Amino acid sequence: MEPETENKISGRTIALISIAAVFVLFIIYYSVMMMLSPGKKYSEIRKEFGIDSTEKTRMDNPVFSDSTYLKLLKEKAFLQSRMIMAETDSIYLTLNLSDSTAHLEISGVSVHEAKFSEMETSKIFIKGDENLILSLMANPFTIAKDWATIKKEPVMIKMAPKDTSEYKPDIMPDTSVTEPVNYILEMTDGTRIYVCQQENEKPDDRRSQLHFDREYRIRDAWSCMKSILHFRIPDYHLFIKIYLPRSDAKIIYRAIPKYGQVGLYR
Repeated sequence: MEPETENKISGRTIALISIAAVFVLFIIYYSVMMMLSPGKKYSEIRKEFGIDSTEKTRMDNPVFSDSTYLKLLKEKAFLQSRMIMAETDSIYLTLNLSDSTAHLEISGVSVHEAKFSEMETSKIFIKGDENLILSLMANPFTIAKDWATIKKEPVMIKMAPKDTSEYKPDIMPDTSVTEPVNYILEMTDGTRIYVCQQENEKPDDRRSQLHFDREYRIRDAWSCMKSILHFRIPDYHLFIKIYLPRSDAKIIYRAIPKYGQVGLYR
């Protein structure tokens, strides 16, 4: 009986070791694929917006790396983007990352300004090739879809009274004034703009933000897992995350059209 028992124990041990080894190998494989993801995205940007060899030779001139020249290029790219958006005759959003301001504009005129208190961005925006990023920002981004903790267009259903004797004024409090505001704007090229309210005065505010973060992280993790299981490098999404006052965040979200445009300046 003892040899049989030892064989069973050995078999279980081998099975556990095999499962653990497969799990460790998968974690290593998953980690490597995730590390390759930003590089893949940068290569795609370089392929679409990079300069050819002739232009590269010209850009090697020290003048083109001068800080004053680059500042002028930034302003030119931003103005070009705003001009394109102004021609649509629709409201659009501009984000100035250098002075931490967000503007709602229409036909080149700012109709609302908000200051964001914090900002996080992809390293590509900060440390990437200057001319490459400027080429990327020279055209506006177009919103493809969004996720939010508030409704885009709040709707109130009311029953019309038969006559004046049945009329009752609205006594329902406006909960939208205090409801947590967090949303994601995803562009057609995959770039994401995360807007979070900067107030965390009540437990509901923090809980709502954590729940919202968890939902999109789970969604992203599942999308990455599907790519990895099909032996594909997952898509990397460039991102900008800003924290705005609740009222400003709500105004911006509800003012931008469903497939609106966004201009960036850094």
